[in-house]
Amino acid sequence: MFCRLCFQSSLAEKMASQTERELTCPVCHEMFEDPVVLSCSHSFCKDCLKSWWREKQICECPICKEIALFTPAESDALCGLHNEKTMREVAQEHKVELRKTLKPVREKLKVFERVIANCDQTAEYIKEQALITERRIKEQFKKFHQFLQEEEVVRISALREEEKKKSEVMREKIAALNREIAALSGTIRATEDELRADDVLFMKNYKAAVNRVQQRPLPDDPNLVSGALIFEAKHLGNLAFRVHTKMRKIVSVSSVILDPNSAHPELVLSEDLRTVQCRERQKLPNNPERFYSCLSVLGSEGFNSGTHSWLVEVGNSPVWILGVAAESVRRKGDVFSKSGFWRILFYKDEYTAWSPTGPETGTEALLSAKKLCKIKVKLDCDRGKLSFYNSETNTHIHTFTHRFTEKMFPYFNTNREIPLLIS
Repeated sequence: MFCRLCFQSSLAEKMASQTERELTCPVCHEMFEDPVVLSCSHSFCKDCLKSWWREKQICECPICKEIALFTPAESDALCGLHNEKTMREVAQEHKVELRKTLKPVREKLKVFERVIANCDQTAEYIKEQALITERRIKEQFKKFHQFLQEEEVVRISALREEEKKKSEVMREKIAALNREIAALSGTIRATEDELRADDVLFMKNYKAAVNRVQQRPLPDDPNLVSGALIFEAKHLGNLAFRVHTKMRKIVSVSSVILDPNSAHPELVLSEDLRTVQCRERQKLPNNPERFYSCLSVLGSEGFNSGTHSWLVEVGNSPVWILGVAAESVRRKGDVFSKSGFWRILFYKDEYTAWSPTGPETGTEALLSAKKLCKIKVKLDCDRGKLSFYNSETNTHIHTFTHRFTEKMFPYFNTNREIPLLIS
């Protein structure tokens, strides 16, 4: 057998080609385990070679049949060429090297384990999110159903009221006609009785009969009552549109809807996704869309063309940031050290403007602005302008000019419980 240096030299030559065949034992056809190299340069697993020789009278190479110079019992002997120990020492050194090679694999495994743990958390949150969203949808439709049911009751009541009034008119009309009919019928019957009497009696009562008929005033011919029928057009005409119009008066519409999947775990959104405030940290998945280092949230829709505006009520909050963020903006780590934000900040009773193209600035209008409670944000993508206005006084505060090349999302930031409301 060869020593460590002999083996390393031979193995290095074999591994240079990096072929599986050269790293496979010809006896067991598996990867080498505790390999040895014979003087003929053929390699085998140590145990495979022992098993092979156990059934042979001569210790020969299983491949070329060349007689081996050493036997397995002499595997720990010294090599005459290099004067070093053999395979056991080599194996130990290679195990050390293999452990070093295994280290990045173990680290990669930990990365995958962390990711799958996050995926498990996300999967559970998806179920919870679906249940919460379903409940909120049902609550909304319950309100819609209640509105429609109440509206149905109102409109049916109006129909019944009209039916009642017009039915009463018809009853009075019918009663009056019946009275006239009864009077006329009585006169006719009495006169017909006179006509059936014998001549003597008829002549005796003739004048009285004539006077009775002549003195009976004949009413004008009765007419049908105009407008007696139900006004169906009033009840059914454009019914869906009129109900929809009435519903719009009780339903609020927001130009910007917040995206819960982008909200920092310490930010809580209202059920209608129009209000954000800072509260206790929630257990939420660290998904790619979520801000994790700054207390921020984005609007659910981004814009890359046209003009868009939204009104934000900041109230008495002592700290807030409003503006827009690019779709590619960094959401983990040191967010504000990177570009992608155009915004105004209120902090320590001062207003300043931030942008990727310059340092913190404050225009005269911005620096001299009094307490702002309602701020209008206007984004003109085509002209490349982002403007802020005091909505209560309709005065201009600040404008950024920039050629926006990607989708821009409404941006909100606060670290207080006082809510920011999109109105």
